[in-house]
Amino acid sequence: MMRIALIAASFCLALAACGGPETSQANNSQANISNSASPPATASDSASGNAMVLLAAAPTKAQALAIMHERHEGMETIGKTFKALHREFDAAAPDLGVIRASATKIAELSQKASGWFAKGTGPELGKTGAKPGIWQNPDDFAGKLRNFQAAAKAFHAAAASGDLNAIKARGGDLGQACKACHDKYRTEMKH
Repeated sequence: MMRIALIAASFCLALAACGGPETSQANNSQANISNSASPPATASDSASGNAMVLLAAAPTKAQALAIMHERHEGMETIGKTFKALHREFDAAAPDLGVIRASATKIAELSQKASGWFAKGTGPELGKTGAKPGIWQNPDDFAGKLRNFQAAAKAFHAAAASGDLNAIKARGGDLGQACKACHDKYRTEMKH
């Protein structure tokens, strides 16, 4: 059984490295989220996904650097998207279009994050805000990632509803899920 899990994990990593997330079937279906009101599937829908990526054999150096770059860009995009959301939440008349687009982007990236923390993509390879604890405590980290993905899914659903009070409440939950992980597993980086 362990051999099958390792083979499956290696296959998932190879898919991510050979053409990036745009080529995998799961991510292609999520790319269609803008054509649907339903949010992407969460890691809790496929709980073994995160653990398999974290337990997979280390990628080659080139693959690891590509994963680190994708992780950095994805996290930067999530951060910028949160800033756009805060502007809308503080506005006298929040733009639901901006909120919905932001919720979709965060939901999509939350799912892609499952492939951003492969073994061998930590500080031992180069500059990153990811702490070694991610790979030292994979079950705890995977749980925090699942919580983020679930919060992103709930925020996306609230945004689709148009109920500003629900949107703000789920946005607060999403922010707490991010903070829980960042407090333990992220260092501040100077660019």
